[in-house]
Amino acid sequence: MNIRNFCIIAHIDHGKSTLADRMLMGTGAMDDRTRQDQALDSMDLERERGITIKASAVSVDHVYKGENYELNFIDTPGHVDFHYEVSRALAACEGAILVIDATQGVEAQTVANLYKAVDADLEIIPVVNKIDLPSAQPEERALQVEQVLGLSAEDCIFTSAKSGEGVKELLDAICERFPEPRGVVGEPLQALIFDAKYDDYRGVIIYFRVVNGTMRKGDRIRMMKIGRTFYVTELGKFRPEMTPTQEPFEAGDVGYMVAAIKTLEDVHIGDTITLDTRPAEKALPGYQEPAPMVYCDFYATGDTQFDDLRDAITKLHVNDASFTFDPTSSEALGSGFRCGFLGMLHMDIIQERLEREGDVSLVQTAPTVTYEIAMRSGEVIHITNPADLPDPSLINQIREPMVKAEIILPTKSIGDIMKLCDQRRGVYKGQKFLSDDRQILDYELPLAEIIYDFFDKLKSITSGYGTMDYQVDEFNADQLVKMDILVNGAQVDALSVIVHRSKAEIRGRALLKKLKEEIDRHMFEIPLQAVIGGKVIARENIKAMRKNVTAKCYGGDVTRKRKLLEKQKKGKERMKRIGTVDIPQEAFMAVLDTGE
Repeated sequence: MNIRNFCIIAHIDHGKSTLADRMLMGTGAMDDRTRQDQALDSMDLERERGITIKASAVSVDHVYKGENYELNFIDTPGHVDFHYEVSRALAACEGAILVIDATQGVEAQTVANLYKAVDADLEIIPVVNKIDLPSAQPEERALQVEQVLGLSAEDCIFTSAKSGEGVKELLDAICERFPEPRGVVGEPLQALIFDAKYDDYRGVIIYFRVVNGTMRKGDRIRMMKIGRTFYVTELGKFRPEMTPTQEPFEAGDVGYMVAAIKTLEDVHIGDTITLDTRPAEKALPGYQEPAPMVYCDFYATGDTQFDDLRDAITKLHVNDASFTFDPTSSEALGSGFRCGFLGMLHMDIIQERLEREGDVSLVQTAPTVTYEIAMRSGEVIHITNPADLPDPSLINQIREPMVKAEIILPTKSIGDIMKLCDQRRGVYKGQKFLSDDRQILDYELPLAEIIYDFFDKLKSITSGYGTMDYQVDEFNADQLVKMDILVNGAQVDALSVIVHRSKAEIRGRALLKKLKEEIDRHMFEIPLQAVIGGKVIARENIKAMRKNVTAKCYGGDVTRKRKLLEKQKKGKERMKRIGTVDIPQEAFMAVLDTGE
């Protein structure tokens, strides 16, 4: 059988998932009776948000020139935070369909995904989608593909995923243009693990692609990274549901495997599967480990115990290896995990998946980035939590991560976006002409200044037409200081933040005002202070709840009332000394409000 392995890549919201649905219908894998939108987006979270979070694999059959072709394709996410999913999908394919919106044209993530596909040495078919919309400009977008991306405009295929127009031509082009899988059936087995998920009853289900050799049900396999062996109890393909098959898997085949793997540590994304009886000499290259950009802490709260949170995080890590986690502890919040993510949306998604799939209640602290600390002794250390900053007298420099940002935006919004970048301590690097109404701005920005609301402000200023892609470039030294927050005189390490000295007082005042709104009033007055070193730079007070203790004190001498009020005053002073302040989730996220 002829096999074609490819993935669908694009900027977010350019119609990848809808095009995948149409391809499923066009090949008979899904009909009008079983049809549902976003068929490959299996999570409720994906349907609710209308975005793809996890790359999804599927196998379909297509007849071209009288021959039957098996098309194995992967629908990938489009958001910059999920680029690790895209890179894993590219490593399992020989071709890529690059989708461009006929109304929007080339966007930041379109360019970034193209570079990834070129680096992976894949054949690329450009597809101009949404040609049925009134504002579509397919010919202009095809020329833009040639000018900006360097792909021939004549190679573009015009489609409408909504109506199905052009999908048959696309399927034929896939069979004709994409190469057959590279691999030798007679070689020892080498199969790449590109994804996995944990099932309570069947153990870890592995998604793999056979690169060389053959695998059958009943084979004894070995994981090359850890050396453990297992027996294959089930092999199957995604059509699009998991469908078991008795056929052997040969070089080029993509599917899933069940092997009664109960220990989560036995499976590593990017590992190589081989036969125990005839092992391969060396493992496949696998994947480069993703570098987390954003860190935050998760702590168990409510009825959830630390062990429940650990189990939920460990199971989720099997399905999403792009986040990291390490145990940590806080005086205010107890034991938890310090987790690293690829971006703010990734962090948000992981939190929701933990709460839904893991059934845990948790408190999340404000996200931070990695800082490089140059000590006076010459040692260089990295910290991800401001609370871990060493004594200032021992520090020579604090360096923050800088990103190279490529912003594609309408020409009319350039002035406002440059002003926004200047507010975030950005350095202008250049400007490129894209078309009559669109340009590319190149900026160097501190990562800490863009992780929270920069995307939202970019979208707001450009009416949704601005997009941005970025990559971490280097660490730069600047006038950075650690700002601690004292609540009722006690330092809350989870609220500590590293800020630029020029913005410290403004950020401190804005943060305390926000905390004052978020923390409930108690029976005693709560002072809030922002402190740098030993110096208080801002202060707010949360007033005590007043209780009318003299309500039943009618008549008599005024000293009776004074006695009651004095008694209450002493009680409140004692309460202030030994009382604890409940800090809600919203208070930890208030650290992110820049006040700009």
